[in-house]
Amino acid sequence: MGAVLVVNAGSTSLKLHLVFDDERVEAVESLDAVRTSDVDAVGHRVVHGGAKLVEPTLIDGAVRAAIEELESVAPLHNAPALAGIDSATRVFPRLPQIAVFDTAFHAMMPAEAATYALPSIWREEWGIRRYGFHGLSVQWCAERVPELLGRTRRELRLVVCHLGGGCSVTAVRGGRSLDTTMGFSPLEGVPMMTRSGSVDPGVLLYVQRAHGLSVDELDHALNEESGLEGLSGGRGIRALESAPPEDEVARLALGVYTYRIAGAVAGMAAALGGLDALAFTAGVGEHSAVVRRAVCEHLAFLGVELDPKQNERSAPDADVAKSESSVRVLVIAAREELVVARGVRALLRSTT
Repeated sequence: MGAVLVVNAGSTSLKLHLVFDDERVEAVESLDAVRTSDVDAVGHRVVHGGAKLVEPTLIDGAVRAAIEELESVAPLHNAPALAGIDSATRVFPRLPQIAVFDTAFHAMMPAEAATYALPSIWREEWGIRRYGFHGLSVQWCAERVPELLGRTRRELRLVVCHLGGGCSVTAVRGGRSLDTTMGFSPLEGVPMMTRSGSVDPGVLLYVQRAHGLSVDELDHALNEESGLEGLSGGRGIRALESAPPEDEVARLALGVYTYRIAGAVAGMAAALGGLDALAFTAGVGEHSAVVRRAVCEHLAFLGVELDPKQNERSAPDADVAKSESSVRVLVIAAREELVVARGVRALLRSTT
């Protein structure tokens, strides 16, 4: 079998990879740089599949329409995914285009974790529930962490912190999602780069009533003007980390960010009945020793003990906990392209 071209259109990036049978991966700069003869299929990471799109799915008109319908729930994600699908279809019109969904990993979350305390018509007729996201990234960590630790998936109580442009914290046991911070949309949960994370719904009602914000203005503010950028006046994570100690704005922004993440980890430990391993992945999770240190300092009561030297110098994949720590702390390179390619190949095998 030839390679699978994986198109990963995230909220802040577009990544293209060729994934071969032996899971060897080559990054490519553009669709035009790929020879059709080298590729058997194109796999697309799609963030939101809703309740119906769970398994890897061949993209036809109906599937594309379903992805587009969910664009209003995940505006920073499904729109770029659709653009990627359309571009790849134009460049490779004869290749199967297959969608693999971030929401799929969380589809079997327990009802108590997936259900909002809302009127029944909202839940039963309008489909309002907690879906969860970053599933492909979390699935990779759920495979990789037990492998690194020499533990079985069944026994391991794992919390995954996916910290990138979007951020989520997920409880995993037995290789499945028990709870996660993102919900109906990728806006719920901990603060992110430009997204607010969870806020009191009363705030949203108040700014609409008292300050006349439209739905579109509210959407833009919560998705693109909030999070770390909203707290810091537009600065990214590197600028905040390098700010001088007397910069109170930078200190507060990082403090809010890491405090909320640590609180989410503690909540996920409660869902698991304890904590054996904590994984950091994605851009910030992999590269920010400052963020990892600040989060772990809040979690000492759970037995998390970070090794300062290992945390500063280790590259993924690595265990950066002290040897005596009862909770292992791992830095894991995000490999969503491998999970997408596996899903594509499984579908192709089932249809031949």
